[in-house]
Amino acid sequence: MRITAGDAELILAPETGGAVVSWTIAGQPIFRAANPQAQGSRDHACYPLFPFSNRIAHRRFSWDGETYELPALIAPWAIHGAAWKRAWRGECRAMILDYEPSELWPFAFRAEQHFDLRPDRLTMALCITNTDSKPVPCAIGIHPFFWRDEATLLHLPVQSVWVPDADKIPTHKAPLPTEFDFRTERALGQADIDHCFSDWDGHAEIIWPSRGQKLSLTASAPLHHVVFYTPRNRPFFALEPVSNRNDALNHMDEADNGMVVLAPGESLRGTVEMVVSPV
Repeated sequence: MRITAGDAELILAPETGGAVVSWTIAGQPIFRAANPQAQGSRDHACYPLFPFSNRIAHRRFSWDGETYELPALIAPWAIHGAAWKRAWRGECRAMILDYEPSELWPFAFRAEQHFDLRPDRLTMALCITNTDSKPVPCAIGIHPFFWRDEATLLHLPVQSVWVPDADKIPTHKAPLPTEFDFRTERALGQADIDHCFSDWDGHAEIIWPSRGQKLSLTASAPLHHVVFYTPRNRPFFALEPVSNRNDALNHMDEADNGMVVLAPGESLRGTVEMVVSPV
């Protein structure tokens, strides 16, 4: 699927996990550049996180008196929900998935991504609806990879980080250490980060001095968490607005876990707007 607006172009791959293949303005990649060798949604520029984000400890969680075990989608983890492993369908600037229970996730849901492309911006509206017969926990999010070079700067006004164990499962929330503190704009450099951050106001800025551009990101409620991933020596990084903290399904009794229990027919919605402008 191809959507255009002026010099902006958005390529979607609904059949490949509801992924965004590329977003470019005047031929320059805003998300990471299109990957002609892509084998699945994780190889593309952005993919959906429904009905939860990131990792589940021991690939198990309990709900309504039952314990469920999920498969290892990225060994050894159950990770990023189920929607990225299913073919979606394209519908006029949208991608829709009607998910039926399987080994990936035990409850039915409908997932929607709606795209509003303008010459200088992209707005993604997310929605998950409980189509199961009982109340179930749900969350939403997206996993965009942004283009970067050695000079790329980031402003990310988060206040706390979830500190993970050796298996990358959070053990506790803590104030930001210096190496993770981008509350004042600074270069990404060689930071090695793969963490979930909380107490976020939903705003971030990516600055590309070499282009004379910046991207201003605004995530609506309930996207109060953000996963920040900086693989070393790669021409991209991930900044993922999400509603749930990592391993939230095993912490449903905590007020800030981010999962929402939806009754049958209820929906959870959020929006991410990304505006590109001159510096």
